[in-house]
Amino acid sequence: MLAGMETVRLLDLHIDRTAQQVRRGDEVLPVNGLSWRLLECLLAHGDAVVDFDTLAEQVWAPAVVGEDAISQRVKLLRQALGDDSRRPRYLRSVRGRGYQLCTPPQPAMHDTVATVTAGGARATRRHGRTHWVWMAAGMTAAAAVAALIAIRSGTAPASPADPVLQRAAYYAGIGQASNNERAMALYRQALQIDPESLAARRGLARALAADACLFNGARERAQEALVLAGQGVRMAPDDAAGWAARGYAYDCLGAMPQAMADYQQALHRDPDDERTRASLAYLHQERGYLAQALQDNLSLRAPERVRFRDVQVARELELLGFTDAAARRHAHNFQLYPDNVFANIAWPHSLLAMGEPGKAQQALDQALARGTPHPQLLRLQGELLLLKGDRQGAAEAFERSRALRPQQSMGQTLAGLYGDEAATPAWVATRLHALEGQADDGWSDTALERALLLQARGDAAAALAALHHAVNAGFRDAAWLRATPLFAPLHGAAGWQGLLDTIEADVSAQRAQVLAAPWRPTDLQGLSAARAAGTR
Repeated sequence: MLAGMETVRLLDLHIDRTAQQVRRGDEVLPVNGLSWRLLECLLAHGDAVVDFDTLAEQVWAPAVVGEDAISQRVKLLRQALGDDSRRPRYLRSVRGRGYQLCTPPQPAMHDTVATVTAGGARATRRHGRTHWVWMAAGMTAAAAVAALIAIRSGTAPASPADPVLQRAAYYAGIGQASNNERAMALYRQALQIDPESLAARRGLARALAADACLFNGARERAQEALVLAGQGVRMAPDDAAGWAARGYAYDCLGAMPQAMADYQQALHRDPDDERTRASLAYLHQERGYLAQALQDNLSLRAPERVRFRDVQVARELELLGFTDAAARRHAHNFQLYPDNVFANIAWPHSLLAMGEPGKAQQALDQALARGTPHPQLLRLQGELLLLKGDRQGAAEAFERSRALRPQQSMGQTLAGLYGDEAATPAWVATRLHALEGQADDGWSDTALERALLLQARGDAAAALAALHHAVNAGFRDAAWLRATPLFAPLHGAAGWQGLLDTIEADVSAQRAQVLAAPWRPTDLQGLSAARAAGTR
């Protein structure tokens, strides 16, 4: 539809595809980022109905989005165009199917003249370049792009498994648990067709790891992912994507040092791999390197195409104490991405940390109704019920959290500490012994869990020492420590304020580093490094 057209008209809109600009008369309309890519996708289909799966694939992939997120983006595009969903001029909804333009786009006059006068060779050359730019923008799964180019140029697929791999990449890119299952099945089929296919091995490894990380799958799937990705690295040690896949498998297994090492190997081989750069930034955040993590995430050239990046930036600003800026971003993410499980966790968690348990409960109720089950949502529900004095309700929430991922240690500990039967000293000792082998896994959660058990045993000094170990491992959420009822018994203990001061000293230094940096977010302009308006 758009081949050869660098500028098109849609009724009174003049759309310059090269400049990525939409004008009505002399007015430039605020259509950019995801809204621009959504408009490009719709233009490419003329006035045909574009279904949700196609929009998710061509606009959002590899991010995982559902119909709610797509509808929110359509709403923003309509607002930018000055359209009315009740009396649409440019874009209409087709119930149960998707969206379509109200009228087919037309070539702008100067494009038509240029095509006629430039001659066949020039027209062919421009057609190829324009179509390539459109295809590259619309598809982000590398295997799918390569296969489509091969098919359009008339060459044979590099592997007999390529058609299956295309479909697998499609389902993996759209996401959701059911689509991820379809992707796994197709990747297994591709491996049966071509046992030497690196793309099939990598793809299956990523889908298996995602099942464990995002969709409450069994730990065994992440372990299988690690085996497959390891095979891929040995088969092609210079393949950056193979190192990234193994890093992701380690990441989902909780092996932080190994994950960080593999992510760094991947970036050494492919510095433009922004998905891996964002994954490494998240681990830097967990290690307490907040300024570095924020800088890495803000440096991404196409951040809207990196899953969870916006959630990470909001969380980093929150931990750095930029409360107002973080709250605006958390609320924005919560509104626009209702099927993003980590956005659903982050906003109510942030409200609790800000001392707003009532608002946190309202947000959590919405999150729990969105169909993105996760243990952290249920743990947060347990915390809020404890604040209300409902220990029985909290116990039930912690038990549901444990049941969702039975293999997770923190879930077992919380369910045991708040269960119907009081935790015995023997049970606490057994749990502490089980944690001894996890001391060097790189995560602060192990030390937090140990602190809960030592607190339950009545040893406040040892519990505080464990919390200091958590800080040494990267824990920086002092606001949550103050707000959560889980550590309320320690508030009066000697050393509690010293613990909070230790966290604040490190965070203050990093906050000053961010404010002095040329890359700092624009909404931090004018803020002081000291605690002040806009900082916690």
